[in-house]
Amino acid sequence: MKTTLTALAVSAVAMAATSGAAVAREQIKIVGSSTVFPFATTVAERFGKNTSFKTPVVESTGSGGGLKLFCAGVGVEHPDITNASRRIKASEVAKCAKNGITDIVEVKIGYDGIVLANSRKSDPYKLTLQDVFLALAKDVPDGDGKTMANPYKTWRDVNAELPDVKIEVLGPPPTSGTRDAFVELAMEGGCKKFEWIKAMKKADKKAYKSLCHTIREDGAFIEAGENDNLIVKKLNANPGALGIFGFSFLDQNSDSVQGSTIDGEAPEFEKIADGSYPVSRSLFFYVKKAHIGTVPGIEDFLAEFANEDTWGEDGYLTDKGLIPMGDEERAEWEAKVKSLTNLSM
Repeated sequence: MKTTLTALAVSAVAMAATSGAAVAREQIKIVGSSTVFPFATTVAERFGKNTSFKTPVVESTGSGGGLKLFCAGVGVEHPDITNASRRIKASEVAKCAKNGITDIVEVKIGYDGIVLANSRKSDPYKLTLQDVFLALAKDVPDGDGKTMANPYKTWRDVNAELPDVKIEVLGPPPTSGTRDAFVELAMEGGCKKFEWIKAMKKADKKAYKSLCHTIREDGAFIEAGENDNLIVKKLNANPGALGIFGFSFLDQNSDSVQGSTIDGEAPEFEKIADGSYPVSRSLFFYVKKAHIGTVPGIEDFLAEFANEDTWGEDGYLTDKGLIPMGDEERAEWEAKVKSLTNLSM
């Protein structure tokens, strides 16, 4: 009798597990970048309305957090797709491979600019990349070829032409792709304006990266989480502060916040598209090939995303702030999506 009950219990557990897997597999699961989140959500909602598949579940975890979840393994408990506001790192590809994920489809969806914005209740800022570095770096040049702990308290301390306003910048945490791109494009971009630091890159790359990429921790930079909408709200409550987020959030909230010019270039659609705005980046998502054919609708979802009506010049994602790729580049990526081309680093 005991054996029979045990067998029945095992059978019940197995049936429950199978049932759970089936339920979990009815929807595509997407994680990752807060910047790509509004684009992925828009496509997911249309996909759910216009096809027989359920609307994919999209979660904003940050690029680094999403890739960590994505690379944890293959199976029902792991996401199918992760969004990223930077390209996947070789170390992340290695982590994926270690956990059995060897076939990954990379999809570039377009471009985005990273903005330093403030409330329209205040005057807009005219910054240089060097201003940004000097305001936010942990250590800065001391004028004698060495570095010192950042002493600057106001923007005028950084540059006499800037306002006498306390440096207070709300930005994303280290898990964010926006943070990764910001330190690489804006911080490092300003850091290497100093010739002796630029020369350090060849002599001591580790020291160069540490100096150029490390953000101060004395309160001038405030980690505001992965929710870019929350940063926008905080800027409206604090007109003296600046916030770091993607162009799409500036575009959607242009009635209340404004972008700073950087090196004389405003964060505008055309200037991000042609690369003249200096803090621009590519946006991606990554697909677990092992889940295609197991999780219903992944290929159809890819087809919806890589479609002229979606990501093209007049596609519905441009209304959300996505900067589209050029015609040739879009055609190249559309072909990769259709053929499910494996990621190549």
